[in-house]
Amino acid sequence: MSQIVLATLNAKYIHASLGLRYLYANLNDLQEQCEIREFTIKTRAIDIVEQLLESKPSIIGFGVYIWNTVETTAVISQLKTIAPEIKIVLGGPEVSYETETQSIYEYADYIVTGAADLSFYKLCKEILADTPPASKILRSKPTQLKDLELPYHLYSDEDLKHRLLYVEASRGCPFKCEFCLSALDKTSYPFELQRFLDEMDKLYQRGARNFKFVDRTFNLKIKTTLQILDFFLERMDEALFLHFEVIPDHLPDKLKDKLGCFPEGTLQFEVGIQTFNTDVQTHISRKQNNQKSKDNLRWLRENTTAHIHADLIFGLPGETFETFRESFNQLYDCRPHEIQLGILKRLKGSPIIRHTENFDLRFNPLPPFNILSNDTVDFATMQRVNRFARYWDMIGNSGRFKHSLPFMLNPQPFDDFMALTDWIYNKTGQTHQINLKKLYELVAQATEYLFPERHQTVIEALERDYANSKLKGSFKGLILVSSSHEEVTSQHRRSKRQQRHLG
Repeated sequence: MSQIVLATLNAKYIHASLGLRYLYANLNDLQEQCEIREFTIKTRAIDIVEQLLESKPSIIGFGVYIWNTVETTAVISQLKTIAPEIKIVLGGPEVSYETETQSIYEYADYIVTGAADLSFYKLCKEILADTPPASKILRSKPTQLKDLELPYHLYSDEDLKHRLLYVEASRGCPFKCEFCLSALDKTSYPFELQRFLDEMDKLYQRGARNFKFVDRTFNLKIKTTLQILDFFLERMDEALFLHFEVIPDHLPDKLKDKLGCFPEGTLQFEVGIQTFNTDVQTHISRKQNNQKSKDNLRWLRENTTAHIHADLIFGLPGETFETFRESFNQLYDCRPHEIQLGILKRLKGSPIIRHTENFDLRFNPLPPFNILSNDTVDFATMQRVNRFARYWDMIGNSGRFKHSLPFMLNPQPFDDFMALTDWIYNKTGQTHQINLKKLYELVAQATEYLFPERHQTVIEALERDYANSKLKGSFKGLILVSSSHEEVTSQHRRSKRQQRHLG
């Protein structure tokens, strides 16, 4: 039995909550009365409620994020119905801003905004001492990183074997990109480096090999960056994997030399480009040397074995369909392994909302609060780009079409893939639940219809991709050209299903 339960609903099982572990690590004398319970957003709310009540807690604290706010609301509304005496405490970025406007607000007893590493402990002490605060919304005071207990020992052996381990060498961001909550930070604050590396060494000695750094700007201070990279180079083995988010236009020679020392399969870089349009960059207060960013991306691709994941955002104020096309084509020419096409989201508290009236920004009122239209992009076009992003993830980013993709997208990659997107959607009416074998067929058929002069070349490359996929069945058995072939109708499927109940 635990008086305090720390809970959250992760997007996937492999995501281990760093936030909950920070809260637990800083509970001091209350640790013995607390436990961490992690679920996923696919678990039924009523099943989560049942498991939480098994501990008979007095307090349950939930981490609330953009990806789990609907599911968390469902959980706590049922908790308050069944066990209203339990104090529900919410924290996290999704409830730290515009707090009282959210439906989840009514079910909570307390909401702790900002970095709650220390303030959650104080609140629990007051509740358990029957001297609770009068205010429902409690704003955390700024925290000195040196005053925090680090949480890395709380990763279990199961976590080390099967889950991503999130770590941070610094907090905050000095940049002011208005689509991001980090724009509200004053600057970036580092943890004491040797203390942090000592914790990483303990994780490593326990068998950890997969480290995902959540620092917003890992290569901001190159001296620190080099020391962290040296730490891992000294412990290099074939299982080590490091993920960093890096600034694209800050890659000095000392860092380049160090990156060249890492073997293939070790490094992954998340590189935020967002847009190459200088007017849009000005609107969103983003400072970026575009030419240097492109040069650095090409250098990384040609001179290191790092896996490069570059981000673009569609729907930013002032961005048009045509200017986004230009950004995509320029980024594609830099040859990152993946281009993550995000749709602008209205993160609560982010400064992007100051442009709402001038650019007629219209956001989805439901999570993930994605933009639906603006003054330069209508809803229908936004939907086309949404589909583009989904199919790009399935085809361009998946690695399953690495031989055939370059032949499909020549000479205008954005226009060619948009044509492919429109054709596949018109053919299937689907952006999800397309099995891989069917996807190979659709790509082949679309190429034959749209770019007949490329079809044979694409087919030859597609056969190599299919062989690498390890799918069962012969490639020659696929329907690689458009035909009058009709799939079995849903009525026929229903008949077969009904037939299983006969006899």
